[in-house]
Amino acid sequence: MARVAIEMVKKSGVDVDQLVELLVNNAAAELTTYYYYTILRANLIGLKGEGIKEIAETARIEDRNHFEALVPRIYELGGKLPEDMKEFHDCSACPPASLPKKPNDVMEILKVLVEAERCAVRGYTHICNLTAGKDHRTYDLAQSILNEEIEHESWFSEFLGEGPSGHFLRRGDSSPFVSKFLK
Repeated sequence: MARVAIEMVKKSGVDVDQLVELLVNNAAAELTTYYYYTILRANLIGLKGEGIKEIAETARIEDRNHFEALVPRIYELGGKLPEDMKEFHDCSACPPASLPKKPNDVMEILKVLVEAERCAVRGYTHICNLTAGKDHRTYDLAQSILNEEIEHESWFSEFLGEGPSGHFLRRGDSSPFVSKFLK
């Protein structure tokens, strides 16, 4: 726990308990999304599915990285992760990105993927709004994750035919915005 960091966040007017709860819930969303994306990616088969598999894998790995980046901040602010994995799953800020009823329907899988990303974008936007100008470290972390989640949403929405995203698949290292928190 970082006493002075907590003190400064409190003095800035941020409810630290609320913030920690949001961070834990979003960490749960990231870890459960990593798990569910593993299942979704495995079901992206056939000519249509293979074209999306690499993008789903990038989003999956980056969601794991988001979880890893959130955990230290949770503990710095005096929080902790639930000891029970079922409890952790159930406190997720986003609903499970479960395999659709038709597991071979690539468009249905894409809808699950894009909705998961949209939930994440909403969650990190909320954290950014709460911490902007008040808790610089949490804001920087949430904004970095938000940047990657927006790209994920753009990739999947483009495949759904919602328009061009202007974003391209990453080459090389994943998590270009969040990587600084993983060192």
